[in-house]
Amino acid sequence: MIISMLYRVARGLLSVPGVLLRRDTAKDAELLVLRHENAVLRRQLAGPVRYEPADRFWLAALSGLIPRRRWRQVFPVTPGTLLARHRRCLAAKWDYSARRARIGRPPTRATLRRLILQLARENPRWGHRRIQGELARLGHPIAASTVWEILHLAGIDPAPRRAGPTWREFLTNQAQGIIAVDFFHLDTVLGIRLYALAYLEHGTRHLHITDVTAHPTREWAVQQARNLAADLGVRMESLRFLLRDRDGKYGQSFDAVFEAEEIKILQSAPRAPRMNAHCERVSGTIRREALDHVLIVNEAHARHVLAAYQRHYNDHRPHRARHQLPPGADLQPVAVHDLKGRRLLRTRILGGVINEYRYAA
Repeated sequence: MIISMLYRVARGLLSVPGVLLRRDTAKDAELLVLRHENAVLRRQLAGPVRYEPADRFWLAALSGLIPRRRWRQVFPVTPGTLLARHRRCLAAKWDYSARRARIGRPPTRATLRRLILQLARENPRWGHRRIQGELARLGHPIAASTVWEILHLAGIDPAPRRAGPTWREFLTNQAQGIIAVDFFHLDTVLGIRLYALAYLEHGTRHLHITDVTAHPTREWAVQQARNLAADLGVRMESLRFLLRDRDGKYGQSFDAVFEAEEIKILQSAPRAPRMNAHCERVSGTIRREALDHVLIVNEAHARHVLAAYQRHYNDHRPHRARHQLPPGADLQPVAVHDLKGRRLLRTRILGGVINEYRYAA
């Protein structure tokens, strides 16, 4: 539209000399054309002559001032080409293709597209119709063909042909039935080494520190296994595997306590602590956050310190694997938008080694 208007204005301005000076108009127009051609040639000495849209616009506007019989001597193109360019400039005024593109069903919102792709990634067995049904349940009415088109453009295959779960996804699915166990040590202020037995549920990240002793024996380990089974109660039914290393302090009696609950024993390879990485990491967390900042006096003091840290770990400490929720929480806290008038309370754990924060009710 703008190009057509400019073309008509240029034609009108160039026709003014033709009305005032009848004899010299064609000559002057020829000179203008030749000068413009000369400028185009100088601009493109390094390669073949190429006319830009502005050059074609200018030549088409000047063509109306030159008789047609002289076009062949003046213009470097054929009359048919020049007339075609003229027609294209005028036809731009009646071009409604951009307006037609805006007519019809509006495009799918970007947020809904991201939601469709998220459902497809998180549920590899869902097809486009299953995703459409889930979207309808969430209040997003959308056609199944639109869902299929979005998945196709994103390169996501139909559900039966998608790749299987990754190792991370597979292990995450199996984590709900795994509990791991490992020993870790701590030294008292007098240099006496104590040993503690820690259990960690992979699915919920619940930490269980059963007891502390200076002389860990097989009988002591078996008793700790029985204590754990009694504490878990019916939760033992959801566990399928016990992951432990090959420490000689476990023994067959230790395994028998869990096998009686239909839990299979998995042993890590020799000298491969990364096969029981969750327990290794939680042992380091206990050491960095508590034991490295407290002088342990005796076994009773060690039990008190570990019990306090266990309560903090299970009831308050956030975990990335649980979307920053502690193991004992299932719902995200209510978002606080107005901080004015809210009083922040701090709870000191182990004399201030660890702080917990809550808003006053």
